[in-house]
Amino acid sequence: MPSASPTLDAGRLPGYADVAAAAGRLAGRAVLTPLLESPLLNDALGCRLLVKAEALQRTGSFKFRGAYNRISLIPEAERPRGVVAFSSGNHAQGVAAAARMLGLGATIVMPSDAPAIKIANTRAWGAEVVLYDRWTEDREAIGARISTETGATLVRPYDDPYVMAGQGTIGLELADQAAAAGARLDAVLAPCGGGGMISGIALALAERLPEVAVHAVEPEGFDDTRRSLAAGRRLSNDPGAASFCDALLAAQPGELTFAVNAAHLAEGFAVTDAEVCRAMSVARDHFKLVVEPGGAVALAAVLAGRIPAPGAVLAVVCSGGNVDPLVYERALAAGHGAAG
Repeated sequence: MPSASPTLDAGRLPGYADVAAAAGRLAGRAVLTPLLESPLLNDALGCRLLVKAEALQRTGSFKFRGAYNRISLIPEAERPRGVVAFSSGNHAQGVAAAARMLGLGATIVMPSDAPAIKIANTRAWGAEVVLYDRWTEDREAIGARISTETGATLVRPYDDPYVMAGQGTIGLELADQAAAAGARLDAVLAPCGGGGMISGIALALAERLPEVAVHAVEPEGFDDTRRSLAAGRRLSNDPGAASFCDALLAAQPGELTFAVNAAHLAEGFAVTDAEVCRAMSVARDHFKLVVEPGGAVALAAVLAGRIPAPGAVLAVVCSGGNVDPLVYERALAAGHGAAG
């Protein structure tokens, strides 16, 4: 395993070469998740829809990719001090798992109202979990304090070039798998919180499939990237906004991620919680996938007709499957009602 790159710089914008390098580090460690297709759903939609099943990734979400890529670059001399991260759950698990695989200790700052399954799984990977109140406390300040006091490397959830590059390996795989399936993609849609995954995918596809439109999809009320793209500058969300898509509740786009996304993304879309419930139900019924609310927003956008679909070839990323059983049960019930 490499100790560190002499040009390691957490403040620079990543490029395609970073994504390609991340793919090399992740080979044999990240799961090559399948690209799924349902002929019956294609018939119903009038298009060809391909689903990248990142819910089947290590730790149940795409976040392992970026976490492993970033942590693998920590110099050997700094590794005994471990890592610290802040996350609502999926980045937490990705960091905890990657740190364990690489032999580092991990401390994760998580909101006390994060899904219980995400807190439990983070602890199961061996991380120490520090809970905070998302409404009255600042997770970044807590993470920075722990990093300063312990010397642990701070692994940010999205605004880090090596995290973004790791997530971008999804785009490389998508390009190869679509070609293998004989699919000429018209558009790719992926969930967006802080923008780490969609920016990485955009970098990969700008090189591999430059003619393909890449769209960020967010929950209604948390569509800061959609609005920021339209405005040409970073905008924040209303602090009173609410959604059950817990993985996508970033206050505003990241600085690095928005710089990449502003250069490469097409129009963004927003979906309602009801549309997400329908998508979760469709994912189970047609693809046998358990998808969490935040992981289902891109599929929801296609099902809700946000993008013209007749005759198109579309790919969506279902980015995670870490959902509490009761939330999942209620979402499926609501989704079946919406479908009916």
